[in-house]
Amino acid sequence: MNIPEKYYPVLLVAVCLLLFFPHLDVLYANIMEARNFNTAREMLHFNNWVFTTMNGEARYEKPPLPTWLAAFSAAVFGLTKLWALRLPSALITTVLVLFSYTLSRKRLCLTAKQSLYAALILATSFYVLFAGRNGTWDIFAHSFMLGGIYFLFAFFTETNRRYKNAILTGIFIGLSFMSKGPVSHFALLLPFLIAYAWVYKFRSFKSRIAPFTMLLVVALVFSAWWALAIYFGDSDTAQSIADKESAAWANHNTRAFYYYWSFFTQSGIWTVPTFIALLYPYLKSRVSDLKVYRFSLIWTLVAVVLLSCIPEKKSRYLLPVLIPLALNTSFYMEYLVRCFKVLTDKRETYPVYFYFGLLTLITLLAGPAVLYLFASDIQTTDWLWFALFQLSMVAIALVFIRSLKSKRIEPAFYSVVAMCCAIITFAFPLVRLTYTNPDYREIALVIERYQESGNPLYYLTNSSPELIWDFGERLPVLISEGERELPEADSFYVVVEKDRVDVLEEQLPEYNLELTECYDGNITSKADRNYKSRRIGCIYRATLKK
Repeated sequence: MNIPEKYYPVLLVAVCLLLFFPHLDVLYANIMEARNFNTAREMLHFNNWVFTTMNGEARYEKPPLPTWLAAFSAAVFGLTKLWALRLPSALITTVLVLFSYTLSRKRLCLTAKQSLYAALILATSFYVLFAGRNGTWDIFAHSFMLGGIYFLFAFFTETNRRYKNAILTGIFIGLSFMSKGPVSHFALLLPFLIAYAWVYKFRSFKSRIAPFTMLLVVALVFSAWWALAIYFGDSDTAQSIADKESAAWANHNTRAFYYYWSFFTQSGIWTVPTFIALLYPYLKSRVSDLKVYRFSLIWTLVAVVLLSCIPEKKSRYLLPVLIPLALNTSFYMEYLVRCFKVLTDKRETYPVYFYFGLLTLITLLAGPAVLYLFASDIQTTDWLWFALFQLSMVAIALVFIRSLKSKRIEPAFYSVVAMCCAIITFAFPLVRLTYTNPDYREIALVIERYQESGNPLYYLTNSSPELIWDFGERLPVLISEGERELPEADSFYVVVEKDRVDVLEEQLPEYNLELTECYDGNITSKADRNYKSRRIGCIYRATLKK
């Protein structure tokens, strides 16, 4: 691709615009987003910017920076627009991709082409795509941390601008902490430091003691002020939440040490080249820069090992691993672009033909598969999206075929990126075809009707963030922190999730309970794995027994 190097950042921004920004309102809010969006809503409605809340209860589990950004976006574009609440995630993921490029190009001194490969692989890796289109905290923490690592690398290697690099490093590390606490410090920064010490060593550090001290002070100030405000302003609640979070890390979702050994599959469409790039004995004599390759490999593997030591494990926790993993994969891709035409060893060529051949098959079958599953549900506008998707898939398949025939890998590589862009841009609107729950009803309209009629309405406990988000506003809670706060009225209405009616009966034994109506907030059918009973809100009338 004969594009001047100075336009590579523009190209990356264009790809990010296609990957992270279109159709941000297609997916409904998941449980993690609901927590964030509820807190953002209460920031705007009740000015709870520091002492953050969710439906009136303290919500100190996560620092508030991503929630602030979501609230600012919602204040500008509208609180009811999901795309507005997710917009900051798309923006910060674009920043992550640009930092990846500049780290590879300016700090690791890789070629512009390989730096571009690394950034594009990162942008199209599965969990980066997922996090970049969701209003959660992880992508903010790791994006800010990669910015901190970029300036930290400069701090270690440059003799000038030490104080500037130290201050910028401290700011970005502090912003990472304000996004999700020390998660990225452990999963991204610490593995980087270990890999850097292993490969590059720490030299001439005596002259950097003073600016390094400033770095620590700046990072501490940016990181600690909110935690200190919470501790001194609401210490009992903060301690209680901290104890719960510690217990969750030790006891919830515990997995075996080897649970993350398939980490390379989280790169999604890059699984095959990512796995091959991890084979050090094979690639060490083929890469263009062995030192940087060793650095990226150690950074990746150390991150996986450290995450494996934490009892609580979830696939999405591997997000920080994808950052050095994309850099590591770029070495294999650069080797193929440079040498595949002259390769004759079938042990090297067959995996490449298998990988791109499989993608060719997928692109050719994607359109027919959509027709087979949803032909009867496709509406007029859907046909336009489908036609664009089908045309793009056929065009990409032809590029794959021509590239393999001519043994030119670079067009095939860019076609993988184009495939991801086409899926998001053209196929994502078709996700709405899976929203087939005939019982779906919006509970927010019901809440509004009850409040306009003057009927007292309460929520039993803050147990379902999605249901709270669906309310559209705050509802008073009857049971908070195990304590009952019952109204003085002899009769009132209470909302409870469908599968927690037994809790309602247990908590209100002195009341007669009469079911008035239920509202299913699930858009997908009951057969879908995303169907959640906690999104079904039932309204009961509670009348004091005489």
